[in-house]
Amino acid sequence: MSTTVEPLSERSAAEVNEEIRALWLRSGGTLTGEQREEYRRLVLEWAAVAPQSVEAA
Repeated sequence: MSTTVEPLSERSAAEVNEEIRALWLRSGGTLTGEQREEYRRLVLEWAAVAPQSVEAA
């Protein structure tokens, strides 16, 4: 299994986050196997486009 994250779209992190939220709302809080795969894809997409946060030391 590859751990390389490639940009999946030109959408912003906010747009992808909104789709993640909608998925959880549609599922009623329990994801099916197919929905888990969609969630995984969305989280990888979000991580690829989300701004990196700076942790304070």
